[in-house]
Amino acid sequence: MGLSATPVPGARRIGVFGGAFDPPHNAHIALAQAALGQFGLDVLYVVPTGQAWHKARALSAPVHRLAMTRLAFKDLPHVVVDEREIQRAGPTFTIDTLEALQAENPQAQLYLFIGADQFSAFRQWHRWQDILEIAIICIADRAQSALAQTQFDAYAGGNYRFFKLELPLMPVSATRIRQLMASGKASAAAIVQLVPEPVARYISLNQLYRPH
Repeated sequence: MGLSATPVPGARRIGVFGGAFDPPHNAHIALAQAALGQFGLDVLYVVPTGQAWHKARALSAPVHRLAMTRLAFKDLPHVVVDEREIQRAGPTFTIDTLEALQAENPQAQLYLFIGADQFSAFRQWHRWQDILEIAIICIADRAQSALAQTQFDAYAGGNYRFFKLELPLMPVSATRIRQLMASGKASAAAIVQLVPEPVARYISLNQLYRPH
């Protein structure tokens, strides 16, 4: 990972941060803040997944995930919650979103923010080679994983397209939050340590993640 991928000075810097956001949590907020600060982004598009081809489980209804994402990021300047993937029919592919943003902003440099767990499966992504052509990949190393140099060695000659996003260790995950809510033992007050307070309130009011 090196700095040779730095775009032409003056080019608009657009970040893309996609995910299920089921629910959005404090580590997502920390990633957005770090992305804006470390890469000097002009704007960061937060893009909730539509029909996730790679998810084994069914996601919560798009209307809920979109509402929670808007609540989670509403106070962050330079962040735009983009619903294009939720509105798109059929499976959601990151390359489609990147190509659309590139067409809308032809002079901009795109930065794609993903977790280390996502990066480990990056070569399984639809048209991953084209993603590398369009965007610089910024990888957030999560508390429960570690980036190994061998992961980058698989991209012979393409290492310059990867950067590491420095993040504080935050062992919080959407999976853990859903498990806590499904157990019936966690109240909105309990999960407010893990998600923004408006999101905790939304989860409680809409009885999300409760056992049926």
